[in-house]
Amino acid sequence: MDNLKSLSDEQIGAIVGLALAEDISLGDVTTRVLVSPRLRGQASVLVKENGVLAGGGVARRVFLEVDPSLKVEVLVGDGAGVQSGQIIATVSGSVASILKAERVALNFLQRLSGIASQTARYVAETQGFGAVIMDTRKTTPGLRLLEKYAVRMGGGYNHRFHLADGILIKDNHLVALRASGMCLRDVVARAKKGAPEGLVVEVEVTAVEEAAEAVEAGADVIKLDNMSPDEMRRVVDLVSGQARIEASGGITLDNVREVAATGVDIISVGALTHSPRALDISLELEPGTLEAV
Repeated sequence: MDNLKSLSDEQIGAIVGLALAEDISLGDVTTRVLVSPRLRGQASVLVKENGVLAGGGVARRVFLEVDPSLKVEVLVGDGAGVQSGQIIATVSGSVASILKAERVALNFLQRLSGIASQTARYVAETQGFGAVIMDTRKTTPGLRLLEKYAVRMGGGYNHRFHLADGILIKDNHLVALRASGMCLRDVVARAKKGAPEGLVVEVEVTAVEEAAEAVEAGADVIKLDNMSPDEMRRVVDLVSGQARIEASGGITLDNVREVAATGVDIISVGALTHSPRALDISLELEPGTLEAV
């Protein structure tokens, strides 16, 4: 599996820094008035439901940004399956520092693990077919790099990271250009001519006839927007390997296997990142380890 080395220290540091700034830039008044800075101990990070882990390294970075003297041991690698009751990390040192970092570290762990777990469920549903599960740009502002990383940890693949990552001609592009008299074939031709070397041209279509026009015009990928499985099968037969076919819109765990069975190459699912349920993870201080020094 991929790991956090695919992201730079600067990228991770900027995201973690922003998260810490919004939570503790003015201090932790509760911990300051109640917990002695001399109190030391250990805490365990505990998973409370089955899933797939992502974000262990980010959580570790949070603790060390708050207090470099903390000892953080991540026991389970990202991309690994975890079970309810499993300890995935331990943190030892200043209890005050652990408490200051707790919420931000868990926020990253819970959200990224929720994305990885959701992705893994979609991947499992499509086993036996050739389609891959992909994310979209429907990500939390500022967290795209980490959320797309979490998709990879769940066994999925990344679509465009940003608008310079490929040409995707969507409905509003077509509306704008058709107003000036261009047909779909003209739009694809213009895109192919102006595309930087190495970038694919993808066209979003809503009807079988549009798919035929797009592939004849030389599109590299045909994106089927909210088509029925029967329509998808017709497009697959029609295209016959001349372009890759992506299914998108209205894809859920209940219908993703039926979509995969149509023969499409890609299934993009916005729900992987725009509405995942966080994995239930908590941090628990171990009373027997507490001592004042």
